[in-house]
Amino acid sequence: QVQLAESGGGLVQAGGSLRLSCVDSGRTFGRNDMAWYRQAPETGRVFVARIDAGGGTDYSASVRGRFTISRDTAKNTVYLQMNNLKPEDTAVYYCAAFQFTISMPDHWGQGTQVTVSS
Repeated sequence: QVQLAESGGGLVQAGGSLRLSCVDSGRTFGRNDMAWYRQAPETGRVFVARIDAGGGTDYSASVRGRFTISRDTAKNTVYLQMNNLKPEDTAVYYCAAFQFTISMPDHWGQGTQVTVSS
């Protein structure tokens, strides 16, 4: 059973950096695409970044060049390194796993708050 737990959120000034981590307690981590989504107040959840089982990555245009997604299969962990943060990056960030489909995540973490002050 995939269970995801995020950590690493917090308050940072604009221009600063944070690294989010997501640990998958299941046994299929190495085979699953993993992703990060975010949800700002009064908006829907939107895609941020994705990494496939082979290490291929994809990013939303708003974060490309500033954020880096990576994974450590030995630790069942996916990371999101966020640099040059902007106030508009403020949101709850969710880790997601694609176990049975490739179009939509099957599993979600509980979310971690990231707040960027100007």
